[in-house]
Amino acid sequence: MNAFLRNLSPTHQVAALFLIVFGVLTLVSIATLGVGLRERRNAAHGEAWLRELSDFRALLRTTWFMAVVFWIGWALGPGVATLLFAFIAFFALREFITLSPTRRGDHRSLILAFFMVLPIQFILVGTARFDLFTVFIPVYVFIAIPVVSALANDASQFLERNAKLQWGIMVCVYGVSHVPALLLLSFPGYEGKSAFLVFFLVFVVQTCMVVQHLIARRFAYLPPDEADRARRSMLGRWLAREPFAPNVSRSFNWASWGLGMAIASVVGAAMSFITPFKFGQALAMALIACVAGSMGHLVMKALKRDRGIPNWGQKGVGVTGANGLLDRVDALCFAAPVFFHSVRWYFGL
Repeated sequence: MNAFLRNLSPTHQVAALFLIVFGVLTLVSIATLGVGLRERRNAAHGEAWLRELSDFRALLRTTWFMAVVFWIGWALGPGVATLLFAFIAFFALREFITLSPTRRGDHRSLILAFFMVLPIQFILVGTARFDLFTVFIPVYVFIAIPVVSALANDASQFLERNAKLQWGIMVCVYGVSHVPALLLLSFPGYEGKSAFLVFFLVFVVQTCMVVQHLIARRFAYLPPDEADRARRSMLGRWLAREPFAPNVSRSFNWASWGLGMAIASVVGAAMSFITPFKFGQALAMALIACVAGSMGHLVMKALKRDRGIPNWGQKGVGVTGANGLLDRVDALCFAAPVFFHSVRWYFGL
């Protein structure tokens, strides 16, 4: 089987990859649907189990969404992929700004962000001007935004308003733009296979987030005096740690985080054969991406707590019509630029 795949052209290899991914997702979706129908006909589990099933379905929908987006991007070519991610960045930024109060004096800055900064950033990506696109937002835009805001003659909460907009541009535009940029990296002897690099990034980050989520759900923290905790195994007691930052996330602790890092990094190392990396390099790159993605997810949780919302699209319905888009790509927004620059620096691309 391995020899057969190696003999395929790069295009056919990527197509085979997506065929396998969609096949696995289809089987998992059918199994989840069957479990849900059986539970409706003959309820055998409590509310906690049903909540876990609902959370798993949400993760499955997110995985489907990301798989379809990347398949469309690969099938239609790098140019269309860049345009597709530009639309994703647009709706993600719109969702972020909708939940961040603005004033009349911010209108010029918002027009600059949506209709000048965003298109220019993705044009620089599409034309592979990597040296410029990596500094365009952190340098030029971060200077231009407060200048435009000052010219609007509104000094009320000036620092807070500009910081919110700059942060939204950094996460939603700058972070997302690094995903299609991976498709344009040129590795010697790896021509036509850049989609594997994107798949590697998304798969290891998603694996890390899913593992952390499942561990946090399965081994929820219990106070020491509760009898249920005593009945758990030694591993269960070790994993059921007290949340490290409970005001930000009730499910984040160093034990589940470390196990998620370890499993996702090993998975990344095992996938080294589809990347230009050797085994050790794939392990290191997967670890870098997972650390950035998981910490970014925690940061976005802190922003949601600050805004007083459970998710960016409340109750599963996005306030901007994007259906909670930021909840689906928040980890990737942080992981993509760190992964891109790590790869480019290490391999001298």
